[in-house]
Amino acid sequence: MMKDFGVKPYLYPMPTYMIATYNEDGTVDAMMMAWGGICAEDMVALNLEASHKTVANLKARGAFTLSVPGTDTLAASDYMGIASANDTPDKFARTGLHAVKSTRVDAPVIQEYPLTLECTVEKFEDEPYGLRVLGRIQNVMADEKVLDELGRIDAGKLNAFAFDQMRNGYYAVSEKVGQAWHAGADLIKK
Repeated sequence: MMKDFGVKPYLYPMPTYMIATYNEDGTVDAMMMAWGGICAEDMVALNLEASHKTVANLKARGAFTLSVPGTDTLAASDYMGIASANDTPDKFARTGLHAVKSTRVDAPVIQEYPLTLECTVEKFEDEPYGLRVLGRIQNVMADEKVLDELGRIDAGKLNAFAFDQMRNGYYAVSEKVGQAWHAGADLIKK
């Protein structure tokens, strides 16, 4: 029997991403977010609250990086999702993580994250339901430790974690359970 829960944003898994920008003084700002993702071959969509310091930085700099944090950085990543740079300007420095300047966009690359998209801001869409930031992917960077023997990114090696909005938990995402566009191929023949 199914139970009704009303109108809730209950989808699972919700990916966790780290948005990194530069503050006006050149220091690193980063925030973890879950409401966003790929919206075209070369585009990402970020659904953010306009009050975030990161949004001010996006408007000022026009660039950001979007990374997939691994379980080895869970505590620091979670902290950057709960601490506000409006109240704690040095929140990135407190994590002990390290960043270098991107060579493609005006944004930092957090070195501990195994997969990073370097993006430029394409458009801000201020909608009644919230702010959507569209970003154009300029490049994808991956640490060699997450590559397979053919040099492709191996999602299992990312040690990514997903957000469970229903119970406010994080869950590791790493085991491959099937091959996309092949697992159901036998059903096409019926």
